[in-house]
Amino acid sequence: MKEQNVLSVDETIQLIQIGQATQTTCSSKLSEGPWVWDAEQPAYGPGASMGDHLPTGSPQQGILPGEYQKATPAELDLRIRAAKHALGERVVILGHFYQRDEVIKYADFVGDSFQLAQAAKTRPNAESIVFCGVHFMAETADMLSRSDQAVILPNLAAGCSMADMADLDSVTDCWEQLHEALGEAPDAGGRQPIIPVTYMNSSAALKGFCGEHGGIVCTSSNAAAVLRWAFERGQRVLFFPDQHLGRNTGKAMGIPVDQMPLWDPAKPLSAAAIQDAKILLWHGFCSVHKRFSVEQIDRARREHPGVQVIVHPESPMAVVDAADAAGSTDFIVKAIASAEAGGTFAIGTEINLVQRLANQYPQHSIFCLDPVICPCSTMYRIHPGYLAWVLESLERGEVLNRITVPESVAIPARVALERMLSVRPDAQLDPTK
Repeated sequence: MKEQNVLSVDETIQLIQIGQATQTTCSSKLSEGPWVWDAEQPAYGPGASMGDHLPTGSPQQGILPGEYQKATPAELDLRIRAAKHALGERVVILGHFYQRDEVIKYADFVGDSFQLAQAAKTRPNAESIVFCGVHFMAETADMLSRSDQAVILPNLAAGCSMADMADLDSVTDCWEQLHEALGEAPDAGGRQPIIPVTYMNSSAALKGFCGEHGGIVCTSSNAAAVLRWAFERGQRVLFFPDQHLGRNTGKAMGIPVDQMPLWDPAKPLSAAAIQDAKILLWHGFCSVHKRFSVEQIDRARREHPGVQVIVHPESPMAVVDAADAAGSTDFIVKAIASAEAGGTFAIGTEINLVQRLANQYPQHSIFCLDPVICPCSTMYRIHPGYLAWVLESLERGEVLNRITVPESVAIPARVALERMLSVRPDAQLDPTK
């Protein structure tokens, strides 16, 4: 299928900046090179997470060498292709769905975070895994790869504000308070008072916490199956860090919303609320998917009669309820790929993926629910300049920006990941209507 000429997000942003496009962005700074943001006060950067608090001590990226800052797109393209050719099978490049097109075109594999970590295992000759994504994804790839393989994150400042909303100390404090309220004795059926479940979008430390406390990891594709696994072993679930994925999945499984209270250390729950809970939801969220609203869906239906609205389950519950379907990034991609020609789709997920789908499937009309162009702040920190820098360094035998997870963390984290892999997928993995 021939692709149509839908501009990339970066191309569109550059045109908006010079007044040659009618759309709007959430920040004029998106037109700058990420190296400009690296030199500023530590922050997530312009984009959907620019208002989120960056925890003290978060990884920061040093200054990108000037030759990469000044290089033209054509020059960077030649340098990346030359380095990739020279390295051959010694390197594999992974590109997350939300990466800018200018990076994705060099990826050997494109997918969600867990798909990519698994895909890297199919390249046993790769000495280096360059993960064009964010920090927790590179951590997972490191834990699932061999010890002699180096996992590289092109920009160390590419973190995740949602993942940062739940840290080990806070979750440990919560766990202790819950056990004070619930005790530690199993019920007559042998089920524990509570089981921890962490979304893939979390630190290795929290995956390790789940491994050590009888818990498990989930993705947006298998959240329902994982919750069923957890309820076979526990009376309740502590779900972190994304409240919306937990709430939407629980509701789709028939759990009343009032039995899914929000855990916020600043607003303690009563002992009765904890006792009555089925899922305790951490007070985290994705700033990209939080932008979507019922008003946007209503507008799409008015302006595009017959439109099909598909959103990611990290969106607020009201948005998921108003949509025609909700599911993971992989679900969204497959829904578009399998649809009969001539469809109109309003998609509620990160803009880079939405515009790429519009290019790849010209037989459909595809647009983002949010009319304001506001990419994921941290995904957008990966730029071809950084990719050229780390690849050319590998050519010289120098490994930059390596992500490593200590074995003391990786061992229990792998336990939680292995439990997830043991969960049998079924037809209810995506909470669709």
